[in-house]
Amino acid sequence: MKTKIFLTVIIITSTLLAQDFKKNATSGFVFLELPVNARSAALGEASITLSDMNASGVFSNPAALGFTNQTHSFSASYSPWIAEIKHYASSYSFKSDLGVFAVGLIALDFGSMQKTKRISGQRVFEVLGTFDANAIAASLNYSKMLTDKFSFGVTFKYVKESIDIYSADNFLFDAGILYFTGLGSLRIGAVMQNFGTDAKYINDPFKMPSVFKLGLAAEILGDSDSDYRLTALAEAIHPNDGDERVSTGLEFSWQNMVFLRGGYKFFYDEETYSLGVGLNPQFTVPVSIDFAYSDYGRLGNIVRFSLQLGLY
Repeated sequence: MKTKIFLTVIIITSTLLAQDFKKNATSGFVFLELPVNARSAALGEASITLSDMNASGVFSNPAALGFTNQTHSFSASYSPWIAEIKHYASSYSFKSDLGVFAVGLIALDFGSMQKTKRISGQRVFEVLGTFDANAIAASLNYSKMLTDKFSFGVTFKYVKESIDIYSADNFLFDAGILYFTGLGSLRIGAVMQNFGTDAKYINDPFKMPSVFKLGLAAEILGDSDSDYRLTALAEAIHPNDGDERVSTGLEFSWQNMVFLRGGYKFFYDEETYSLGVGLNPQFTVPVSIDFAYSDYGRLGNIVRFSLQLGLY
């Protein structure tokens, strides 16, 4: 009898422990975890310590907005995602004496799909028409430099997913910091993303895809004013719906006009390396174009394009 009780306790305990560690696919609104900007994607998403992201910083670390030197900045990105899904993003920032204010928008179009109904008593389905599915995230952002080396930023966003006549929505919060340590060009960044209460789809509650990121970056060749510059970046990621991960990236710059980028992700199921190119022609009006290519293993390859405009 004691042996049976002992074995029962072991089985129950093992089950509970297993449940604690199996976090994969336990949250909703997972489109918020997709990379948005082509520069970030090319660097393996190790981008929270980049201080020159301008308006596109709202998607990686809102604190990066505080370091912008452009009064007005606009960014737009597009990616043909997996399974013919279309991924769009855009942002705009305005620098004032009170700080930097910005708005951002992310949209996913899952396309149209057939709506079917099983015919009673048969193994065939009747086509009733089509239905659409999509997701959006709209954000308001604020960032301010407290010193010439330190900036903080916050984001409030509204998120919604819809499929046919059903939908779920929520309000979420991001916060981040970016700090130049003074040890050479070393800077550190930290960001919390997608924090909010649970949402509900019809009658089923689900949690948000909250994540904490900590990153480092430094120039290992040259500096921001050099003709040649090589920047190394690393980022540790702690999501609430998966295991811990690490992203790394390298960015080579020639006269701040041509950029070559590469990244590698560790402890991901399918994602591995990424590559990218950036062009900044140094026009009177700042214009930059970025391209990224990411390997997703058995899921295929993803390309992403970004355009950024600014006014001083």
